[in-house]
Formats: sequence, C-alpha cells, structure tokens
Amino acid sequence: MLYDLNIDWSKATSTAELERTLRFSSQLGYNVVALNHTLDAPLPSQISNPIPQFPPPSSSKATSQTENQQQRIPTVLRRLTVNFSDPSQNQQLPKAAQAYDIVALRPQTEKAFQAACLTVSATDVSLISLDLTARLPFHLRPKPCMAAVARGLRFEVAYGRALAPEADARARASFAGNVVQLVRATRGRGLVLSSEAAGPMALRGPADVVNLLAVWGLPADRGMEALGTNPRGVVVNEGIKRSGFRGVVDIVGVAERSEEEEKAKVAKQKEIVEVRDNRKRKNGGGETAEKGGESGSGVGGGEGGGENAPMSKRQAKKLKAALRKKEVEEKGT
Repeated sequence: MLYDLNIDWSKATSTAELERTLRFSSQLGYNVVALNHTLDAPLPSQISNPIPQFPPPSSSKATSQTENQQQRIPTVLRRLTVNFSDPSQNQQLPKAAQAYDIVALRPQTEKAFQAACLTVSATDVSLISLDLTARLPFHLRPKPCMAAVARGLRFEVAYGRALAPEADARARASFAGNVVQLVRATRGRGLVLSSEAAGPMALRGPADVVNLLAVWGLPADRGMEALGTNPRGVVVNEGIKRSGFRGVVDIVGVAERSEEEEKAKVAKQKEIVEVRDNRKRKNGGGETAEKGGESGSGVGGGEGGGENAPMSKRQAKKLKAALRKKEVEEKGT
C-alpha cells in the first residue's frame, strides 16, 4: 500500500476540487491519503475538526475494475499541522490528538525544533514537518534528528511546493539543499514522502517521487519505505493510540462460543464436580473413619469433629506419637 499523508485542505477548498484531487491520487496508486489542516500555535481551548469525512471505499464487485479506478476514492484520514515557535505553546496537543487522526508539528525556530525532536510527547505527535522550500533558521544535525527517529517520530519531505509553477529558482534550490541535509542527518531513515498538493496538478506518481529524491541522495529502497512502510507505521500507531489501551493493546470484541463448545464446557464442569464429590466420600469413610475413631479414643480424641469427620494433620501426629509410645512401653515390659 502507498500513502500520501499531506494533501492541503482549507475552508476555501471546494468539494468538487477536493474529490477530483482524491480520485486522481487513487489513479496514481495511492491507497491512503490524509487531508491536512494547518493552524498556528497556540491552539484554542476548544478544538473542532472542520475537515469533511469521506466514507470508506466500497468493495462491491458489481462495478467493473475500470469504473472503480475512475470513481473510487482512497481511504481518507484527517490531519492537523501546528506551526509553533515556542515549546510552551503545546499544551493543547492532547486535545488535538483526540480530534484528528494524525498530528504533525512544523517548528519555526531552533528552540522549537530541538523541543520537537527531544521533548514533545510522541503519543501526541507523530510527524515533524518542515518547509524545505524556505531557508531554515536552524541546521539539521544528526544527533537531534536520530534521537527523534529513535523516539518513533518521522520527518516529512513534501515535494509539492518545489514543483509548483509559482515556485522560483531560490525555493527549488533551498528545497534541494535542505533535502540533502535531512537525508545526511537521518541517513535516509524515518522519512515520509508526501505531496502537500493543493490540487491534482501537483501530484506525482510514486516512481517519479522516488526518482526525484534519488537525485538528492535518497536510495530507491529508502524512497519506497518512505512511501509505504514508514507512513503505514504512522497510521497504524496513531490508530492504536486512539482505539487501544494506553497505546499498547488494541481492544477488540471477544468471539462467542459455539453450541458444541458450550456443551463441552458444561460437561467438563460436571466431571470436575463429580471427581470432587468422590474424593470427599473417600476421605469421609473407610480407613479415615477408623483412624478417626482411634484418635477419638486416644490422645487426640477430644479434638475429633465426629465419627465420619476427616482426620487433621495434628490428630495424625498425635496418633503416631501415641503408637510409638505404646510400642516403646511394650518393648520395655
């Protein structure tokens, strides 16, 4: 499966244009896409998700394969990207994580970038998105980048702005330099390739994206991981965080037992009860009763609970001691 976790969305985007973009992404081979809504920090106390919801793609076999390719819409997720400059502006990230499927951070300063890599909770944020077409106010050093990858965060490389017709030569040069710097800092690990497309003309096929990034040092196998394995890990982890127990165990319904299993269970319980009853009967009669009578007439007779009462360990010890004493007396005489 192929993923594009950044398709630009705003309240001014029309429904027809959005559906056209989604259908074109499906024709290019993308199975899961995310509509991205960008906000500036600090976030409001009440966070609502304005991105429209789309039903999951239908799997009916009545329509032909060509009609499905032309009309189907991929699985659509809803994402929030937060622009922030101060780490103290991130108090509302847990609420944002509840309202959106994916939450990404876009740091604007070096202090914010260090916080995003080292201190921001990985349970609330899954992506670090950078505007690679602009000159970054900080350097992409290996130590914080690899620390973020080790914590489970992923760096997003969005190519849409660099390929847009309005992009100038300086923006494209900045994009190339920043991509080379990011690939060196992360060694090609923990990257997610996305389009950040505002329309269908900014989308590119997976092979074109891999070849484009290979020019700037990203190997082809790492490029395919950035389109499939890495974004899939982001989507699955975010789903488990929201539907599972403490982000570790996914809670699912327990399957009901069949009638045969229920009958076998009842029969097993009856068998266990019968075995227990037989043991109680054996302990209550026979040799135990005789020993209980002897103990009642001997040293521990005062502690017996009745003729058929089972002998306790204390009574057995006293009985053995009395028998030994009796044997010693007989030998002495």
